[in-house]
Amino acid sequence: MNAIDTNILARFLMNDDDVQAQKVHQLFKQAEVQHTTLFIPMLVVIELIWVLESAYKIERTNILDAIHDLTHMPTLTFENLPALKNFIITARTSNFDLSDLLIAYSAQTQGYDKVITFDKKASKFELFESVTHCLNQD
Repeated sequence: MNAIDTNILARFLMNDDDVQAQKVHQLFKQAEVQHTTLFIPMLVVIELIWVLESAYKIERTNILDAIHDLTHMPTLTFENLPALKNFIITARTSNFDLSDLLIAYSAQTQGYDKVITFDKKASKFELFESVTHCLNQD
């Protein structure tokens, strides 16, 4: 099994370069025919979110829909799929930063209680804790 990079998913979703998009479609079709899967690391998902938000100015709901749809493609296997699914559910009803939510759910599924942060907005989410608050508990 091979892993794929962010630019592969971006070309697939955005279809903004005909030659590269066609190669991605061929890659996915080949995986389907060969009954293999392509691995998507969590870092690729985080980077994809950043690319879609900052470079393409894609709206949050459209990003979440795209990631959700990708998780249902039989040729793709995602690192920590339970975290990704929880992230999508929560992100649809909150205004927390998408990357922060994905980090939080990734940590939670690995058995960690909280993500310690300096980020004031993120620290308001239940899976984050302000470093100041954390230090004051001693």
